[in-house]
Amino acid sequence: MSADTPEHRKELLKQIKDEVVELKNSPLYDFRIENNSYPVIGEGDHFAKIMFVGEAPGKNEAKTGKPFCGAAGKILDELLQSVGIERKDIYITNIVKDRPPQNRDPLPEEIKIYGPFLDRQIEIIKPQIIAGLGRFSSVYVMEKFGLLLDIEPISQMHGKTYKTEASYGKVKILPLYHPAAAIYNQHLKDTLKKDFSALKDLK
Repeated sequence: MSADTPEHRKELLKQIKDEVVELKNSPLYDFRIENNSYPVIGEGDHFAKIMFVGEAPGKNEAKTGKPFCGAAGKILDELLQSVGIERKDIYITNIVKDRPPQNRDPLPEEIKIYGPFLDRQIEIIKPQIIAGLGRFSSVYVMEKFGLLLDIEPISQMHGKTYKTEASYGKVKILPLYHPAAAIYNQHLKDTLKKDFSALKDLK
């Protein structure tokens, strides 16, 4: 195993990208090729303390290969700003790396295919806090870290911090509503701002 250097982490993350690009056994691969889209692997600080995990890319994301670059991304930026965190200092990704048709929810088999890539990203970046954006990502991360008994509807879990252990040390899981849900709902946006305040301690 090479030393844990920026170059090494970059290389490991590039391997993930290369594998996802060629992921022909994914049910979403043909849809990506037909639409001349990109997979969305993730971006940000490879040594980030905070990792955000969304569900799957939307149309804007698939066209650019960048996570959270549309309307939901603008809300995410606003939320980060509200707690004094810069986007360049976090790492942001999705469980599912390819866009589902009509931006529908990811299916269980899609989560199963793409989930291991997220698992590897977590092991490479070693975040101290993992914030799940939405129900699917929050449940996936909690299941991964053995918090099955704590899983509730997102309306109950949002804003709570769950402590657990990763292979590299202590981790906190923070389930959050998905920023997309706040696009037309100011009340939810206010709730998200309140929930984001839990991140202030880790700046």
